[in-house]
Amino acid sequence: MECKDWFIPGDGQYQLCKSAREWDLLRENYRLYRFLTEVEDVLINVEDESNCLPELRILVRRLITNSYWVQTQNLEPDPKTGVSVLLLYDELGFPLTVQTVTFAPGTKSNIHNHGTWGIVLILKGQEKNTFWRRKSNPELTDQIEQVGELNLHPGDLISFTPDTIHQVQSIGEEPTVTFNIYGETDSQKRFEFDIINHIAKKF
Repeated sequence: MECKDWFIPGDGQYQLCKSAREWDLLRENYRLYRFLTEVEDVLINVEDESNCLPELRILVRRLITNSYWVQTQNLEPDPKTGVSVLLLYDELGFPLTVQTVTFAPGTKSNIHNHGTWGIVLILKGQEKNTFWRRKSNPELTDQIEQVGELNLHPGDLISFTPDTIHQVQSIGEEPTVTFNIYGETDSQKRFEFDIINHIAKKF
């Protein structure tokens, strides 16, 4: 099955992107530390980091193609919440979040944005992404509407901007494992959305 790269802007209208050929990604001794350095090099002195998503998608694919270690770093789903998160790199002052996330089958997230750019690649299992956008309603500024769905399979990748609103659900009979990298979150712009009461609260 062909792996696909997707971009989801703030309006939720997903777009298929050109994906790098696997043989162009092959490197010897390509490890997490090299990936992190190259990501920092791409982002240095950039005003809008979301503009770098095409380059960052290539780096994520290069890492997953060459690093068996990263592919195998994940936890079992938490029996209470259905979700487990494993930080792959944690250093004081480091602005990026790099982690793997495991969802038990059927587990669904709340509806949220991230307040930063992000890239998520499916390592195992399947995931349904549902996309939303804010409605133009001056009386209910936090009202959102669903605009699309996308089912992702192993090897598929999505990238999004700080204002992209989505909900993820693990589908299928096995846990879903993803590799995730996010920029520095603006906590003032990260929200969880209540579609019943049309409220957005800080996440």
